[in-house]
Amino acid sequence: MSIAFGIDRLLADPGLRAPLKGRRVALVAHPASVTAGLVHSLDALAACPDVRLTAAFGPQHGLKGDKQDNMVETANELDQTHGIPIFSLYGEVRRPTPAMMDSADVFLFDLQDLGCRIYTFMTTLLYLLQAAAGTGKSVWVLDRPNPAGRPVEGTLLLPGAESFVGAGPMPMRHGLTLGEMGHWFIRHFRLDVDYRVIAMEGWEPEGPGYGQGGWGWPDSRIWINPSPNAANLNMARAYAGTVMLEGTTLSEGRGTTRPLEVLFGAPDVDAGAVLTEMRALAPEWLAGCAIRPCWFEPTFHKHVGKLCSGLMIHAEGGFYDHHAFRPWRLQALAFKAIRRLYPDYPLWRDFPYEYVFERLAIDVINGGPALREWVDDAGARPGDLEALAGADEQFWREESPGFWLY
Repeated sequence: MSIAFGIDRLLADPGLRAPLKGRRVALVAHPASVTAGLVHSLDALAACPDVRLTAAFGPQHGLKGDKQDNMVETANELDQTHGIPIFSLYGEVRRPTPAMMDSADVFLFDLQDLGCRIYTFMTTLLYLLQAAAGTGKSVWVLDRPNPAGRPVEGTLLLPGAESFVGAGPMPMRHGLTLGEMGHWFIRHFRLDVDYRVIAMEGWEPEGPGYGQGGWGWPDSRIWINPSPNAANLNMARAYAGTVMLEGTTLSEGRGTTRPLEVLFGAPDVDAGAVLTEMRALAPEWLAGCAIRPCWFEPTFHKHVGKLCSGLMIHAEGGFYDHHAFRPWRLQALAFKAIRRLYPDYPLWRDFPYEYVFERLAIDVINGGPALREWVDDAGARPGDLEALAGADEQFWREESPGFWLY
């Protein structure tokens, strides 16, 4: 079966575009916002005679995706080709201002997501929905796949722990597309907003019939980085675990060609010994992928210019088992093994992560302190974290199917 993303269906069907007639249209996009023919959504919509495009918005890393690191802001600019303003939602503001909202009547949201709570595009969707609520403005999500599929993993974000990397009380791996998540946002936050999803056609989140690409991502579509360090499907699958490295002194592989595909890298940690300890502690948490010792020398970011011993994740090819792979547990286990082998290792990085100053970055990332406390508690066993996360995961597995569109 052929697979059409939301943007392709909107462009192909005049009936879907009919409600846009006579209304000003804005697009929220990034580099992966392309059609099946690799035309950027901004250009494709601008070429539609029945679409009046009046503004565009760029999320974190910018409309062009040129901002490499986190917390690198993008300025507003004028699009030289189409003569419309491009507003940054990761610059002076994170939430659309009233002036920005005045630029259009309908906001088309066409971002490729990774299916992880911390990936900020879903928070940008929430902020747009909140800005549109009660104004008569419309928000349409042009839906795209969740490359991580339906599996759910991680503890729920705690009340009061909300941030730009934590939009609401959901687990790290939530199993929804952005279109589905918009419906959850509207119900959870009780938003009065005109919302619709241009759903995909032919996408099966849990269907293995996609050839070599397999679960979650269709073989018929190439992968384009939605952010600079999201280079491939392996990264997208591992990200719900490896993103936690951003809250540590360990390298997540930035400054190499495979960022966020490693369990860690450091010049003062024996990766082979860590892997042995992981296998002794909770071998079942290593299932669904292959783990390979590796060496790398970052050209920028943490441990720049130093030879690092690390572990590479391969959630791909014949090594990948979609339902057995649990990256959040896998990453937690790596932290635990390091703590056991190096009790005094300065594991947790203390810096303002995504502009949160009063909490450790690892706690901001996890939506609470539970994982860090489990790692640091010498008496805590894998079963303790399993029990904590398992209850939250079961809640979300019962909650989220009510929002499924596929």
